[in-house]
Amino acid sequence: MAKSAAFWGAVAIACMAAPAFARDSLGVFETWAAFRDPAVPRCYAISMPSPAKHASETQPFVTIGTWPKKNVRGQVHFRLARKVQSGRSITLKLGGRYFALVGSGVDAWSQDQRSNAAILAAMRSQPVMTVFATDSAGKRYWDNYALTGAASAMDAASVGCSNHSQ
Repeated sequence: MAKSAAFWGAVAIACMAAPAFARDSLGVFETWAAFRDPAVPRCYAISMPSPAKHASETQPFVTIGTWPKKNVRGQVHFRLARKVQSGRSITLKLGGRYFALVGSGVDAWSQDQRSNAAILAAMRSQPVMTVFATDSAGKRYWDNYALTGAASAMDAASVGCSNHSQ
């Protein structure tokens, strides 16, 4: 089966996110991939959104990261397509649920551990998620992420760092 442009873009983003020698591939799962960076150590699942019709300042992506030494597991992070307007909301839609995100610049995260856990659980049962934001010029935009393969990539990232807690 041919891989989508979103997958290959996610791989490219992952490869640019840190020095090339620092990553081990943990697997490819549809439009998601998982990597381990043993130097940090950290592991993460990553994907890019479906192609958008809006202009982007950055290449958007989502990561679900684990940093064993910091005791951080499954942290949801979005790199947004454009810098967000100060004071404007960033919202994630998963199925019929909406989650308020916090962020600045081109980055957004869940508001707290409870909403982070709810987002991770919803990602396992929904086919798509959408992030809505307003850019610094006041224009509303959104990015859609296919979730096929997300659960497997998240699991691979979690297992990939399970023995690196020291």
